Amino acid sequence: MTRILAIDTSSAWCSVALSLDDNEPLFRHEPISAGASQLLLPWIQEMLIQAEITLQDLDAIAIGVGPGAFTGIRLGLAVAQGLAISSQLPVLPVASLDAIASQLVLSSQFKSSHASIFAVAVDARMDEIYWAKYQTSALGLTTRLGNIHLTKPEKLDLSGVQFIAGSAINEYGDRLFTSDPLKLSAPFLDEKIGISALGVLDCGKKDLLDGKQILISDLEPLYVRNKVALTTEERSILYKAEITR
Repeated sequence: MTRILAIDTSSAWCSVALSLDDNEPLFRHEPISAGASQLLLPWIQEMLIQAEITLQDLDAIAIGVGPGAFTGIRLGLAVAQGLAISSQLPVLPVASLDAIASQLVLSSQFKSSHASIFAVAVDARMDEIYWAKYQTSALGLTTRLGNIHLTKPEKLDLSGVQFIAGSAINEYGDRLFTSDPLKLSAPFLDEKIGISALGVLDCGKKDLLDGKQILISDLEPLYVRNKVALTTEERSILYKAEITR
């Protein structure tokens, strides 16, 4: 029996979910190119009113910490921090790719593929992708295999991968498969799935059961790309290195 508020603004979507013990969660998920800061708190308030509960009735707040859009991540964390501090609630940080993976394994397409090793790869802009590999067991437990990586599309490691999902498929196409001549095809691809608060909620529930909640003072964004711009000198060095290869 858990009650968790889940928030994600790490993509172009504003997404909120509220679990109500064993009942179907309340969920709102809409594409917002701008203005998420004006909608997030009203959505949360509406859900709490609909559920007839207050923030103090929650067990924790699950928040998508990235990687993803810099501004969106900061917005989500700021809202989660404010709500958690005012209600003295613990927080559950959830990586965006883990949230995608948790929703993917529930899909009929993934289940019909009978895949056990899969990859989630999303567009990171700047001609790069975020990606990670996962393993799912017969019991439905999903485990990330290693860290979340930031690389060129060609550096995606597909060894052992039986299914791949994420926005990088549409954005980079065949560039994802240069390391593996055996290209995956439908029904072993899901290019449409993305991050949502339902995935954050799923991960948050599991983490709460495992005692992985943290204090709000320990909450940090997960950028992976710690530096988003190069100096003129760094660009010059990089350019010279490229042309001498």
